[in-house]
Amino acid sequence: MKLNFLSRITSSLTSIVLANCLLLGAAARANISISPMVVETQVNRGQATGSITVSNLTSEEFRARIYSAPFTYDPEAGFQVLDSSSQDLSPYLQFSPRELQIPATEQRRIRFIARFPPSLPDGEYRAVLFTENLKATIQEENDTTGDIIFRTTIVPRIGVAVYVRKGNISHELTLDSARYNPESKKLDLLAINTGKASVILQPEWTLKKDGREVKQDSGDPITVIAEGSRYINIDYAADGELTLEPGDYELSGQLGWGVNFSNKINFSVNFTVPSTPESSTFPSSE
Repeated sequence: MKLNFLSRITSSLTSIVLANCLLLGAAARANISISPMVVETQVNRGQATGSITVSNLTSEEFRARIYSAPFTYDPEAGFQVLDSSSQDLSPYLQFSPRELQIPATEQRRIRFIARFPPSLPDGEYRAVLFTENLKATIQEENDTTGDIIFRTTIVPRIGVAVYVRKGNISHELTLDSARYNPESKKLDLLAINTGKASVILQPEWTLKKDGREVKQDSGDPITVIAEGSRYINIDYAADGELTLEPGDYELSGQLGWGVNFSNKINFSVNFTVPSTPESSTFPSSE
């Protein structure tokens, strides 16, 4: 089988399974399981400790390297790995082992310790702890004649988000506005966190028009990073049956946080569905 010009260029693609409780299913598809997917801990006497467990779900040996990197959550794009950050936990993070070799159907534990100098300012320090498979997967795309037109090297990696908090810090949330996109049928609630600590939220919401309930539901957990913002998707059209008619709407409910999301933050915002399908709205909260 011959290769054409495009196939001579082998591209490298890293498949990231996001370190969030939302993506446990994606972790399973990568043939390994990691628990927990999010680690939150507090500094005590200048240090913090923790561990994660990596399980090999396959019938073959699994080998991986372990490394860390700073990260953030972009309001639009979501999870992003950074080159550098003032909140990077990596310089203070030690973990063992740095390379894993797990026999079929077995598991290994990765232990970590974060040590902070006394001069380090109070705040939240975070990093994603990646488990990267040392065995790459090659995927090829063929044309109608059988020639390879594109070859991709996929290196699966799964990341665990590690948050270490130094000092007495907390999140400070403002539910600023909602926006409506008629083309994608998406409704986004803007959460702004001015506090020094990130927070994982689970939305419970009610949508009303002219005082009448249109729909009530809950959403998946989502992280709002410290001193950052995030759009929380309100998937009112998940079943494909609901179309919002033009008019004024109220979106209200609660955002749960903490253990079992038992702590609640109330919100209520108004938005308008325009009569022209090209328009979007960015109203203010009540």
